[in-house]
Amino acid sequence: MRPVESSNKDVGKLVLGAIGVVFGDIGTSPLYAIKESFHPGHGIPLIDANVFGIISLVFWSLTLVVAIKYLAFLLMADNRGEGGVTALIALLVPRSRKKQIVKREAIVVLIGLFGAGLLYGDGIITPAISVLSAIEGLQVATPAFQPLVVPLTVFVLVCLFAFQRRGTGSVGAVFGPLTLLWFLTIAAAGLPWILRRPDILHAIDPRLAIDFFIRNGKHGFLVLSSIVLCITGAEALYADMGHFGRRPIRIAWYAIVFPALLINYFGQGALVLERGAAVIENTFYGLVSGWLLYPLVIIATVAAVIASQALITGAFSLSQQILQLGYCPRLTIRHTSRTKEGQIYVPKVNTGLAIGCISLVLVFQDSSALAGAYGVAVTGTMVTTSMLFVLVAHYLWRWRLLWSVSAAVGFLTIDFAFLSANLMKLLHGGWIPLLVAISLLTLMTTWKRGRRELSQVLDQKAIPLQDFIAQIERDAPPRVKGMAVFMTLSRNIAPSAILHHYRHNQVLHERVMLLSIIASDEPEVAVANRVRLVYFPQGFTKVVAMYGYMETPSVSEILKACEASGLPIDYTRLSFYLGRETFVGTAKAGMAFWRKRLFVLMSKNARSAAEYFNLPPDQVIEIGIQVKI
Repeated sequence: MRPVESSNKDVGKLVLGAIGVVFGDIGTSPLYAIKESFHPGHGIPLIDANVFGIISLVFWSLTLVVAIKYLAFLLMADNRGEGGVTALIALLVPRSRKKQIVKREAIVVLIGLFGAGLLYGDGIITPAISVLSAIEGLQVATPAFQPLVVPLTVFVLVCLFAFQRRGTGSVGAVFGPLTLLWFLTIAAAGLPWILRRPDILHAIDPRLAIDFFIRNGKHGFLVLSSIVLCITGAEALYADMGHFGRRPIRIAWYAIVFPALLINYFGQGALVLERGAAVIENTFYGLVSGWLLYPLVIIATVAAVIASQALITGAFSLSQQILQLGYCPRLTIRHTSRTKEGQIYVPKVNTGLAIGCISLVLVFQDSSALAGAYGVAVTGTMVTTSMLFVLVAHYLWRWRLLWSVSAAVGFLTIDFAFLSANLMKLLHGGWIPLLVAISLLTLMTTWKRGRRELSQVLDQKAIPLQDFIAQIERDAPPRVKGMAVFMTLSRNIAPSAILHHYRHNQVLHERVMLLSIIASDEPEVAVANRVRLVYFPQGFTKVVAMYGYMETPSVSEILKACEASGLPIDYTRLSFYLGRETFVGTAKAGMAFWRKRLFVLMSKNARSAAEYFNLPPDQVIEIGIQVKI
């Protein structure tokens, strides 16, 4: 997908969209860095020096991680305008032909897929903690609302996930102004307290952060697990770059988001300096009083929904990319916009996220209890992204070794510091995103390995396409009218479906199309380069269709492209032949037996090729094939 900045002149609308969909996640729960830092478990006394230290840590975390690492460096690492973990994998793996990189290819993929798994964990946790923390503001108004917090959170989440099927084509236009209102509101809430205690601005001095660590030792280090919650939207920022482009994202950050967040955090610090322990339980909502609390809760809930929307749609896009890269079985993908290709809905992913998210709310029932899980998901993804970025910079951009090492040390030192602090919460919810990531990594690698084993088994029984055509020429079998389309993964051999069909029926159509759909390492493939036709004797035509990892293949689109290239097609005499493999597990060498069982189970539950490619049901013929793996 090309960056929107290259084609859309309405920069103002783009900036609003970037704020609404990307940056909502950063500002959803600004109270955590203050509230959690003085949690009894951290052992940090509430004194003015510690307040200055924590605000200084917040300021420099936002500056170093978001403003410098992500906006200045990571946004440069795009694959045709797309960002995120899968974009980095696509950049690295196809270029891994040189010997020194080939050895690292498996490690690169594993790192990237683990990061993708953590992003799914983030997609489960973010809606739960964002909406729950926003609605918890009602408890500040009166404890009578406490029994309603969890039911209201579940209700909002059910509505949010139910809405996904309707599509998100106008998310930027609708949510952009609302999120602009959110950031203006949090800035307005924090500014009066800064004016009351302007000495809080001294927290810009990095020495106060260093002094905080020296004074508090181990307890000060553990506070990083709370500080990281102010930068949680940075990874979503990078992953959604393809929707907006670098320039609108940077404009939105420096002009609106960064100033608003700093004013709010510094305002919270000033509030604590002014009122002390009386407001520490909820410093964000403590910025306002009286009737202003209720509008703030409503606006915060809207911001939480927007932030959650960003992660949910990001999970949909991630699923499509992983599917196209060959690490996932076929899934139902519905395009929800006729004009915007990136607007998709994946029912199974939506259902899985909804179940996981609502379950977290019902089990933990408190946003503070989910903070550990949230931090592990975000920091783990940051580490994987930094590792892949350094590899891209060194091997693809040819950075000097000194520059690459400096970037690795600088980025990973900060990332591992945050991750290490969050791992201390492993038994307090931090295991959730790790379990999700490890489970999904196992599924993805099993599927890829299983499909490779299947391809090897079928190749052993296959014959070259030229030899099969020569056999047809010798045998001269009866030819019936019309065209038969055989789907195949290989470009050079006769697909097993046509071999079984010919062996048992001893007849072929007058014209035969062998269709291969190939996943490109680019996000999108230009329509002009979509198909390539190769004509063979005996009425055979080989069609190779290229699709990017951000696109969903369409057979009807491919056939129209073939017609445009001069291949006549009579749709009334068109039949699609698909092979349906039945797997039989054996004890032969290869995958572990448990992986074989898992692969067979995944294959049985995968969407059929006929449904995935939207083939007309009355024109599809499936040929059963038993395969021993």
